[in-house]
Amino acid sequence: MTYLFRRLLQAIPTLLIISIALFFLIRLTPGGPLAALERNPKVPKEIIARMREQLGLDKPLPVQYFYWMEGILVRGDLGLSYKFRRPVTEMIAERIPNTVSLVGISFLVTLMVAIPIGVISARRPYSFFDYLATTISFIGQSVPVFWLGLLAIIIFYISLQNPLTGKPLLPVGGMHTTGQENNLLDTAVHFILPVGTLSLAWAAWYSRFLRASMLDVMHEDYIRTARAKGLKENLVVYRHGFRNAIIPLITLIAMDMPSLFSGALFTETIFSWPGMGRLFWEAAKTRDYPVLLGVVIINAGLIVVFNLIADILYGFLDPRVKYD
Repeated sequence: MTYLFRRLLQAIPTLLIISIALFFLIRLTPGGPLAALERNPKVPKEIIARMREQLGLDKPLPVQYFYWMEGILVRGDLGLSYKFRRPVTEMIAERIPNTVSLVGISFLVTLMVAIPIGVISARRPYSFFDYLATTISFIGQSVPVFWLGLLAIIIFYISLQNPLTGKPLLPVGGMHTTGQENNLLDTAVHFILPVGTLSLAWAAWYSRFLRASMLDVMHEDYIRTARAKGLKENLVVYRHGFRNAIIPLITLIAMDMPSLFSGALFTETIFSWPGMGRLFWEAAKTRDYPVLLGVVIINAGLIVVFNLIADILYGFLDPRVKYD
């Protein structure tokens, strides 16, 4: 508990520094929410000045940051969207479940694919299966997520059709078909392409990383000792080898989980998925600063949280790790 409390205290100044950097970087980016009006000579400058005052953009940046941070700390308020005139907290709360469901299922699919492939490749190095898995993994790591999503749309929506209905084989827009919001089967079908797109590259990366980690562990002295004691090979591999090989993978996963949410930005945009990634993209196009900052600061918080979770999991997986 002492270690956990100390880490939580360390997270406070970390998030504070991150919030300052993100606030000023986003606000100093060329353009702004009123850029289109400012470039229009027909719009009077008085109207633009009045709108800047209404949005609070007429104040110095340090003052704007102070008011923004005061709203977060005192009221738990991330501000008001410039475009929709709605609380950012409310808008994000509507989108978070959709992103969490997409990322969560994609992450489970990633592990279900990557762990068996990584372990089998390590047990049979330089076999046909290993070469095949390596080739597919390199392809998966090389293909950008947005390109893979577009390719999936071309194949499963444009080229292939359902022979029974004559409609596209798989849907590519949103989470539901209009009027089928409560149909679980319809929702599951809408998950197929976004989940497959988001999880393929990560599964390729994790499987290669786990293979390399397993190969290192399987040559350790304690593995040879376990075999010398007459333990079954499966017990040696999964109880002694896999348990130690997965520890570096946990660090990688902890660092990558926030990136999965970022990667969902492209996936959600391509497949019109109503999540945080698409919300961020829409806000970026209109320079909706409160929404941009809200999404980014949540992503920064996820990095801190998942690193803390990884440190705690070390103690369960490796008895040599002690938190005093």
